[in-house]
Amino acid sequence: MNNSITLNEIQIEEIYKLAGEQRRTLGFVGDPAIANDIFTILDNMNILLLEYPIESDNEKPAFSAALMYSTECDKEFIFIGLNTADFFDKQIFAIAHELYHYFIKTGSHLSRLSEEQNDLIEVKANLFAAEFLLPVSTLASIVLNEFKTSKLQLIQKKTLLRFIARMQCTWWLPYRSLVRRLREIKAISNEQYNQLYEIDERDMDGEYARIGKAINREVFIKLNTATNNIGTSPKNIEIVIRNFEDNIIDEDQFNDTLSLFDKRADDFGYEIEVAPEDIDEFEEFFNEEAKHEN
Repeated sequence: MNNSITLNEIQIEEIYKLAGEQRRTLGFVGDPAIANDIFTILDNMNILLLEYPIESDNEKPAFSAALMYSTECDKEFIFIGLNTADFFDKQIFAIAHELYHYFIKTGSHLSRLSEEQNDLIEVKANLFAAEFLLPVSTLASIVLNEFKTSKLQLIQKKTLLRFIARMQCTWWLPYRSLVRRLREIKAISNEQYNQLYEIDERDMDGEYARIGKAINREVFIKLNTATNNIGTSPKNIEIVIRNFEDNIIDEDQFNDTLSLFDKRADDFGYEIEVAPEDIDEFEEFFNEEAKHEN
């Protein structure tokens, strides 16, 4: 049974207003695409991004993203954990989703982006993410300028697919989010919505993917691929390096911290030498093992 929640006009307007205010505050005046700049936004807001792939038992990832808070020495640290086992376009959407929780101060939060939404806060967060990444006013203007009408009911399916693919490669939203946006501005009918929504957009041999790859192969494949990254932002790595350079952490802590993000000290020009006493200890251990084997 589908118990999905529908927001009323006041709730929708409040979310649109919040998304617009935050876009302007972050320097996105007018209607530029945020796309890959979502990662720069986190750096500028001092939100630490932690990337790690976590597979689930089925085809869908165990979770999409998590917003976490930690306090150390009276200083608050804010983290977004991102599951990179998900498709890249959904990773971007998940970050925008978590930003809603950050802006309205819901506290620590774990999200699993699903097709059926039956939680009011999650429905609002998803709408915020879509509006933050592609405002409806911008989409409506693009539709009107391109088709000379705000209604696309008479536009054939192939034309709509080409339009959606171009929009996806520019704005970096997931395909289904774009289809929902078109219905939200009443550009497409419910019948068109259902027809478009049934398409398997991840089938790289399917009609939509062939169109997307023909329009912008590099970006389209990137958006529809699970990155499986392990890491954090360059800014955070720089903090770790400087802590080592300032003797706040020792060599072992430096190596251990970098290894969490699939990096090594020599990646940054540091050769960590093994202390002579450690070498002696290793040799003694292996000599003892050799004696036991003989």
